[in-house]
Amino acid sequence: MKLIRIHKEGRIILLILLFVLFAFNLLVSIYYSSKTFVLNTVFSGVILAFVMFFFRNPSRIIEVDDDSLVVAPADGTIVAIEPTEEDEIFGGEKRLQVSIFMSIFNVHANWYPVCGKVLKAQHRSGSHKGAYFPKSSIENERSSVLIQSRGGTQILVRQIAGAIARRIVTYAREGKECRINEHLGFIKFGSRVDMFFPLNTEIYVQNGDKIIGNETIIARLNE
Repeated sequence: MKLIRIHKEGRIILLILLFVLFAFNLLVSIYYSSKTFVLNTVFSGVILAFVMFFFRNPSRIIEVDDDSLVVAPADGTIVAIEPTEEDEIFGGEKRLQVSIFMSIFNVHANWYPVCGKVLKAQHRSGSHKGAYFPKSSIENERSSVLIQSRGGTQILVRQIAGAIARRIVTYAREGKECRINEHLGFIKFGSRVDMFFPLNTEIYVQNGDKIIGNETIIARLNE
């Protein structure tokens, strides 16, 4: 039987939840009927199972022998592929935006999409509107990671908080040598990841496609 690996961002939360559920069930067993205790125990088990499912950390290793290929940084659904002016990092330069919406049922670990070097990593506070909407990219709380690939192309990965997500964790730091199969960060409880490419990038996905983080090849850089 294969054990569920829990992401490090969820271990403390799970320990606290276990303690709270144990204490609550203990009180229920003392003050309420056995039937109520059984129902509460089942309900507690469902809650614990869901949190474990959310913080699951599947082992994914991909072999890529072409540095121009871009691997999906997150699980989810492609909700936008469009040219846009990116103001925050590229100063209004036109870029090709690819957006991935992550539901609460997706794995919420994020991976580096290419091998290269982190040029910039910055966090900005903002609102917590639904991550499915386009304006969430510029209005919501977000972390932006600018990466230069080994071939010299700059791509931007942006982690965006959603209506439920309240914390973005980013491991990327300026100057870090990064590579695929490494975690870039983690977003808690439903969110979105945007990527910004040069306009001549060849995109391999379409709107509505379901993709798998650190498995699906989503683009090829023109290097």
